[in-house]
Amino acid sequence: MRALDAILRPTAGGARLGPAVVAVVLGGGGYGAVMGSFGGLAGDRGLQIVFSAVKVPLLLLLTTGLALPSFFVLNTVLGLRRDWPTALRAVLGAQGAVAIVLAALAPYTAVWYASSGNYHRATTVNGGMFLIAAVAAQWVLRQYYAPLVAADRRHRAVMRGWLILYAFVAIQLGWVLRPFIGDPALPPTFFRAGAWGNAYVVVADIVWKAFGGTVTWSR
Repeated sequence: MRALDAILRPTAGGARLGPAVVAVVLGGGGYGAVMGSFGGLAGDRGLQIVFSAVKVPLLLLLTTGLALPSFFVLNTVLGLRRDWPTALRAVLGAQGAVAIVLAALAPYTAVWYASSGNYHRATTVNGGMFLIAAVAAQWVLRQYYAPLVAADRRHRAVMRGWLILYAFVAIQLGWVLRPFIGDPALPPTFFRAGAWGNAYVVVADIVWKAFGGTVTWSR
């Protein structure tokens, strides 16, 4: 618990790998279990809880892993490779913070589920919880990066680059891993039909059609 607490109160050098991964697995898994409990435990709904408990940590870890190579190249190109170990620990600490904040928000999601049976509203509420966790983690990341920025202002641009890379990968990966909540009217499934589509193409289709377009980009 002291190690997890240290993630939220950054010190020089960044977070340690072990506690950061533990935070992601436990915090993300805990929130995922609550997230997947929408609709109760009737029938095989318990399976959705298991799926969601696996998916949230998977989303955080895979997104980080997929974005790290580009982040490493960005640090190298800007001549900041010497600070890579510290930057890496800062990024990992921020991911641990996301999971810890999500776990702290889980009771609020559970209360919402108990008072509303609307699936679309549940999706919106969970989106809001992830947004809160992301904003909190960005604040933690800024604290981790403060010594680096103080030593070299180029780190500020690199940190912003990381946020863009992470968001780009997270949106697509979240699309692939859906559903996280699961519609109670449908049987639980780990992947939704057409999971391997492109989230950005789908959004482009929606916007295009909203303005009267007739061509489907995703075909």
